[in-house]
Amino acid sequence: MAKIRIMLADDHTLFRQGIRTLISSEPDMEVIGEASNGGDAVEKAGELRPDVVLMDIGMPGLSSFEATRQIKKNRPETKVLFLTMYDDEDYLVEGMEVGASGYVLKDSPAQQLVAAVRDICRGGSYLSPRMLSQLVDDFRSRIKSANRLPRFATLTTREREVLKMLAEGNSVKEIACDLNLSVKTVEAHKFNLMRKLDIHNKAQLVQYAIQKKIIKIPNLA
Repeated sequence: MAKIRIMLADDHTLFRQGIRTLISSEPDMEVIGEASNGGDAVEKAGELRPDVVLMDIGMPGLSSFEATRQIKKNRPETKVLFLTMYDDEDYLVEGMEVGASGYVLKDSPAQQLVAAVRDICRGGSYLSPRMLSQLVDDFRSRIKSANRLPRFATLTTREREVLKMLAEGNSVKEIACDLNLSVKTVEAHKFNLMRKLDIHNKAQLVQYAIQKKIIKIPNLA
């Protein structure tokens, strides 16, 4: 069976040596190269064509996120696993956006890292349990906050503008022209506001706008 070919990208030599020792003890894995900064990681990943790059966040030079984006662009089949000390959701989100397959904290048990490498090589994704727990807690908190807010309060200023103009009978094209937006952008605002308000058609939208006094019923007298 072919071994999983791993490249290390971290600016701390002692840390790379420790990870190399750990990986070398696994019968199905091998370290094929190392890099100490983002630019070097991109170059060596192109030369060595690893199955997995273990990528630190915060290396000098080219950012780890940009390095990951370039590695994935040059060779999509290479998996990138962030191995970092930062338990920061913003870093996690940015890492996923540029194509990383997983996020492991440096204080995790060694076998979590080994399991993460195997998982992403099988086509899966991996999050350190602590990061996953933080995401779940944050999600629950947002749901509670959303449930406490009146639905109208969840709309952005732009969504409220679009709601009013739709209820007044303007078409998406007319709204796009008046607000100097693309039709696609107005369609997105329309979709989001209807989802937030749990509205499914134009009649419900007009009824809601009247109830909330967003528009007035025309005086037919």
